[in-house]
Amino acid sequence: MSTEYRSDVEAVDAMAASYRSLKSEIGKVIVGQEDVVKAVIISLFSNGHSLLVGVPGLAKTLLVSTIADVLDLDFKRIQFTPDLMPSDITGSEILDESRHFKFNKGPLFTNILLADEINRTPPKTQAALLEAMQERSVTVAGVNHPLPKPFFVLATQNPIEQEGTYPLPEAQLDRFMFNIPLDYPSYDEEIQVVKNTTSIANYALKNILTDTQILQYQSLVRKIPIADNVLEYAVSLATKTRPNTEKATKEVNNYISWGAGPRASQYLVLGAKCHAAIQGKYSPDKEDVQAIANYVLRHRIVRNYKAEAEGVNEEQIIKTLF
Repeated sequence: MSTEYRSDVEAVDAMAASYRSLKSEIGKVIVGQEDVVKAVIISLFSNGHSLLVGVPGLAKTLLVSTIADVLDLDFKRIQFTPDLMPSDITGSEILDESRHFKFNKGPLFTNILLADEINRTPPKTQAALLEAMQERSVTVAGVNHPLPKPFFVLATQNPIEQEGTYPLPEAQLDRFMFNIPLDYPSYDEEIQVVKNTTSIANYALKNILTDTQILQYQSLVRKIPIADNVLEYAVSLATKTRPNTEKATKEVNNYISWGAGPRASQYLVLGAKCHAAIQGKYSPDKEDVQAIANYVLRHRIVRNYKAEAEGVNEEQIIKTLF
């Protein structure tokens, strides 16, 4: 179901309307977490992947499956474990009845993939997923198999119980557009959650968007114009995080051992364009860059011992950049 828009302005208006419908539909099941829902939708519309970080029981899995429900998309979930092999997620060649090798597709072949507890699986399997995220295809036995479009990975990571985990290296974290922190719900939200989940309430969710419309929005985001000063602001935010360079701030030199690379600048611009569009604006400004900066930069800066000793976290350092 492709929709033809008379102009890009009309398309941006439609995208903002779709976002509002998505938000209210998801809100029937997910209480609160508005910033998280917004960030996930922005990364989907920007054709990026997201990493959700939060303690167990904060409805990370429910959030992802609800989003897949309201978007008319295929959804699969992989629970990552220490004995998961790359072929378990990509698929493998099997011998069929006629003695020919046939490719048996793994769970990666879907539109929305929930990679649950990605830090519980060995680096080899993590690498297979990250390669698929980057290339949007899988190579098995020398044959390249393209993944369906759109292809969107939401990985979850548990910040506690670090025993028996394989933390993602910085270069692999960089593959994720956003790192989205989930917090405990407020007291009133928790009361609402418990009411909803301990009764027989059952919500029938409407499909808001098709895969074709999402692909249209993904190309629309790239077409949105951005003023030079806003683009320069986004790039300077990323360059300020690099210690001992000319733009580095005092806090960065003090507390950071490694800064964000050029991919951060690209995602700051794409994220700001999408953030502007879903608010019904036709071009992003500095506020749009600031609104998504935390999600883009959190996992791309590495704190040094001094920051850890003084209890200075990534968010505090990012705030000083504004």
